[in-house]
Amino acid sequence: MAEIISLNARMDPDADARLAAIVDSSFDAIISKDLNSIITSWNRAAETLFGYTEEEAVGQSILMLIPEERHNEEVEIIERIRAGEPVPTFETTRRRKDGSPVSVSLTVSPIRNSLGEIVGASKIARDITAAKESERRIRMLMREVNHRVKNQFAVILSMVRETGKRTAEPREFEERIRARIMALSRSHDLLVSSEWSGASLFDLVQEHLSPFGHETQVSLSGPLLTLQPNAVQNIGMALHELGTNSAKYGALSNEVGGIQITWRVFSTAGGERELEIVWEERSLPGPDSGETRKGFGSVVLLRVAPSGLSGTATLDRSPGYLRWALSAPLKGVVVGMDD
Repeated sequence: MAEIISLNARMDPDADARLAAIVDSSFDAIISKDLNSIITSWNRAAETLFGYTEEEAVGQSILMLIPEERHNEEVEIIERIRAGEPVPTFETTRRRKDGSPVSVSLTVSPIRNSLGEIVGASKIARDITAAKESERRIRMLMREVNHRVKNQFAVILSMVRETGKRTAEPREFEERIRARIMALSRSHDLLVSSEWSGASLFDLVQEHLSPFGHETQVSLSGPLLTLQPNAVQNIGMALHELGTNSAKYGALSNEVGGIQITWRVFSTAGGERELEIVWEERSLPGPDSGETRKGFGSVVLLRVAPSGLSGTATLDRSPGYLRWALSAPLKGVVVGMDD
């Protein structure tokens, strides 16, 4: 680059002025230094990036921009420039005037005089802080996705195991597994639409009960709350089991009866705030398969969902009546309650 500039300068007396204008208006920091690492030029972008004015920088050692633990980088750069060896573009960290670090991509080229002798080096420093932050967030997201996928696999394996224990016919086993995985998928869709920030409890209930119809027989009541992702999945599984049981044997199996789902925030005797969700169902007394009492449904309702939320649950059942209540610490269930 320096040799081309010299050639242009000989051919066009205005080349130096144009070059200076290009350097001064560049969005990248362009700095030149001699072979003793003393700064000889400093453009506006360098002022913006590093915080030093041209008057403060020119005549100072380039080491003022380099963290002490990285001084060896400058030694190596100067040695390679002196030897006429190329310096590949590399990413590193430099230090601003206020002492804060900044991630940069550096391109270093030799500067030659009219005799072709190397007399210094030019550095182009590009701020890559935003790119590095994006990389960090992507890595964090990938770790989070990996964690969530593993959790989903664990839940599915548990479903397969517990459903297999309680199902004799392959076709029935397939139907139940498919339905339960689809229920997980509905919770997952709600989380994806919110970029995994959570989901409204109202939306979660509606999403899991909509496949069963009979909307006029279901009433919902409670404050507006956004559930954390873990709560969305655990409560979603419980709602699916309750809805499935109701569609087979309860209020959602006919036009008679109804379901009242309520939730509230309350304080315990010890002063802890908790969320309580209650499913109360009334229907015509009829044949009962016992699924909710001793099948995988009861495992989800009484063990899986409450333990996943560090809470407790109860299930009361009599002919034509079912009541499930879940209580869990608010800070582990609702978004914004971690303090």
